[in-house]
Amino acid sequence: MFNRLLLLFTLAPILRGFIAMMISGISFPLCGVMVLRMNLIPLRYMLMHGVILGGAISLAMSLPLLPVTIIINILLVLLLLFFSRNQGQGFGSASAAAMVLSMALASLIMHVKDVPAKDTLNLMWGSPFALLPADLIILGGMGILLIIYIVLNFKTITALFFNQEIAASLGIRVKLNYTIMVMIIALVVALAMKLLGAFLIDSLLILPVLGADALNLKKFGIKKLFIFSALNGFTISLLGYILAVAVNWPPAATISLLAGLLYIILLAAGKITLKKGVTK
Repeated sequence: MFNRLLLLFTLAPILRGFIAMMISGISFPLCGVMVLRMNLIPLRYMLMHGVILGGAISLAMSLPLLPVTIIINILLVLLLLFFSRNQGQGFGSASAAAMVLSMALASLIMHVKDVPAKDTLNLMWGSPFALLPADLIILGGMGILLIIYIVLNFKTITALFFNQEIAASLGIRVKLNYTIMVMIIALVVALAMKLLGAFLIDSLLILPVLGADALNLKKFGIKKLFIFSALNGFTISLLGYILAVAVNWPPAATISLLAGLLYIILLAAGKITLKKGVTK
């Protein structure tokens, strides 16, 4: 069994998928911390629908998919930033409206240009096995960009997480930094959905961070939340991908199942720890 597994990992598609999942596992949760701490979960849904709109446009006009989806998401974010009155509370209803409009436009484009819906919706089901060497470079670059941004702007990010009004009183350019943060989230979602599919976005963007929250790590500081979320995501990706290859299961479903089970375990562990702390 072990020798067979080693042999499988010598195959280029499986090895490339493994590298991609390791990069994604350690970097996506870093973005997920920003999404959850800034109340941007509705924005994430909008961005995923923006990718579908970008896919419909690129197929209808025979344009390269990745640049189109990135441009569409950036435009959607800029519109939300322009029209939103209170960014500190997330985008809420504005992102819901943009999500509906994105799907409506995508549907109209697919109908008018005779674009098969299944071709556009295939963006929801990307596979690590289908990645090319160039895709790994893009994922690696995105992961490095994300880590550099967080390290260089950690104090600013922490202040924005805590309170935007207090951050502004400290001389932090809140609107500029908020815009940069949202743009990075838009870039990560667009790239991740195109390369790996929507199924893996939630599994590696949100669930590892929820696992950290379940253990009440936030009371120990944002830095530990970032670190644990990344380690959690890396562990999920590593074990889930190896299991998927070993038993010939779909990687996305296997990793997502493992992420959900681990979250339940961490949630139970967090409640047990909390009860012990109360009884002492």
